[in-house]
Amino acid sequence: MEKLCARWVPRLLTVDQKLIRKNISTANLALYKRNPSEFLRRFVTVDETWVHHYTPETKEQSKQWIGPGEPTPKKAKTIFSANKVMATVFWDARGIIYIDYLKKGKTITGQYYADLLQRLSHEVKIKRPHLAKKKILFHHDNAPAHTSIVAMAKINDLKFELMPHPPYSPDLAPSDYYLFPNLKKWLGGKRFADNEEVIEAVNGYFEELDESVYRDGITRLEHRYEK
Repeated sequence: MEKLCARWVPRLLTVDQKLIRKNISTANLALYKRNPSEFLRRFVTVDETWVHHYTPETKEQSKQWIGPGEPTPKKAKTIFSANKVMATVFWDARGIIYIDYLKKGKTITGQYYADLLQRLSHEVKIKRPHLAKKKILFHHDNAPAHTSIVAMAKINDLKFELMPHPPYSPDLAPSDYYLFPNLKKWLGGKRFADNEEVIEAVNGYFEELDESVYRDGITRLEHRYEK
């Protein structure tokens, strides 16, 4: 007999939720495999994340080299700063399309999100003209603002083709499994005086990423749908 630590997962799915996840993954995988290049041309995803004025380094980042016989270095535990800004990031296989930074005192309601979708449509016409005569293959998770009546009506009005997303499945959301973890790793150990510095840093980070980085994040969906 041995003692093991349980692996943390976001949520234990019910039998019905597992079936829904399997069916949606199968359908989305078929859509991808039908024409991968066209999928990557049309696919646009969005998600929200908090960006703190201070993000602690990961355990991996804080590792130090020590010589033989040297004492193990001690490090005080650090925590995320209370000050933070919410970023809503729309992106695709070519890069960032639009980022909204939530103003202090505001919350993301269905109407607020619907207004962002309208702004996305405007940005797409400028930055992705190849989509002018094609339906955007749009992906988001099942957050209340995303699935609100007003937001769904806006998606229909904009003629986006909405990809289904399984419940409680952040591992099938490119922002959650790829874009944001890489951003948070880059932010590790950095301090910012205010929201303006945070916004400037985040925008600069995304602008410097090569297009191949974004493409890699989206193409990983194929393997994840196959699991």
